[in-house]
Amino acid sequence: MDSRARILIIDDEEVALRNIERILKKQNYEIFTANTGPKGLKMIKEGVFDVVLTDLRMEKVDGQKILEDCHGLHPETEVIMITGYATVDSAIAAIKKGAYHYISKPYRIDEVRKTVEEAVEKVRLKHENLRLREDLKKMQEVGKVKLITQDTAMLKILETARQIASTDCNVFITGNSGTGKELLARYIHECSKRAAGPWMAINCGVFSEALLTSELFGHERGAFTGADRTKHGIIELANGGTLFLDEITEMSVGMQVKLLRAIQDRILMRVGGTSEIAVDVRLVAASNRNVLQAVHHGEFRNDLYYRLNVVSFHLPPLEQRKGDIALLANYFRDKHSALMGKEPPTISPEVIALLKGYVFPGNVRELENIMERAVALSIDGTIEARHLPDDIQDLEFTAFQAKEGRLPTMDDLEAKYIRRVLEETHGNKTLAAEILGMGRVSLWRKIKRYGIE
Repeated sequence: MDSRARILIIDDEEVALRNIERILKKQNYEIFTANTGPKGLKMIKEGVFDVVLTDLRMEKVDGQKILEDCHGLHPETEVIMITGYATVDSAIAAIKKGAYHYISKPYRIDEVRKTVEEAVEKVRLKHENLRLREDLKKMQEVGKVKLITQDTAMLKILETARQIASTDCNVFITGNSGTGKELLARYIHECSKRAAGPWMAINCGVFSEALLTSELFGHERGAFTGADRTKHGIIELANGGTLFLDEITEMSVGMQVKLLRAIQDRILMRVGGTSEIAVDVRLVAASNRNVLQAVHHGEFRNDLYYRLNVVSFHLPPLEQRKGDIALLANYFRDKHSALMGKEPPTISPEVIALLKGYVFPGNVRELENIMERAVALSIDGTIEARHLPDDIQDLEFTAFQAKEGRLPTMDDLEAKYIRRVLEETHGNKTLAAEILGMGRVSLWRKIKRYGIE
């Protein structure tokens, strides 16, 4: 299928028509021409073009009529006005009615090429945004959970999650902060037979052992100073549903013993209580740490780990899901535009390129914050690079530009990245090797190979 941009040129001056055709053919566009206004209008009614260049002054059907009818039939098409009667008034009138640009005869070749190229890019971006929005409609939505991904690894995780959701087995989810561990846990709950039951979540890392005991198991009235009423713990409140224990590796070993007994025996006792309470709860635990390493260091009980780790998932960082970045950016753009009562702005190609080159230490959560900021700052209908945080704006993408007529090799890119890391670490090769994920000897060899000073 021919993916070249379709360009229609309409001009009743044969010489001008052929001149523009000759200029644009060199740009590898698919060119169509019409030497009268009526013929051009007929072609617009019968086909779809990415860009239409039309003379403003023509007999029977003029450029203004072409503009109006074209936008009525094909709103995504960009129309560029060409005229030998250039006035400020006619330029303003054409642009107000939706013309992309306005160039006058005699025109400069570079100006025509640049204007058409930018119009084609704008149309391509419109189509990309429409495609992304269509993809968003197809995303997996279950209950109150909407998962935005087209990444192969993530789709496999979701498929497995759906398969095990109908069972009551416990689940352990690992992954860096901001990768969506709680969202996946909620997805499992919504896909399960417990979906009608309660969903409860608690971050184990924000409580002291005493407070966490009370939060999980509850307490009786008078159990301690200030306990003026009976409190149901979160395990009890999750009865018949799912309990999500986030950052469980931050829980003290003593607390882990209490939790293990509740899991094994399916009973609990409130602090200060004397009677056991039966509970039926599915547990989904999560951690951003290397859990096996925590077990090895005695920070997390081996028996609790294997009790919880019946099925495990590891969520990849956003940096490994490059194909999801544009999709998620559009989703968060739409979400926060709606919350702010704004029309969703267009995301410029430069912004998408910058986002795809960023490492996202905060993962999906950070991307959402970035897009919320960008939506708030954009006032002209487009999110530009200037609306992004400074550290993203400062990213260098020169490595991906053609060098001496060729695209860079992997060696070119690797050498540039090693130089950058060495600059950031002020020449500390041990630290640089750690950041690069290689041994110090391997780094030394690459420095020598690439001639890095």
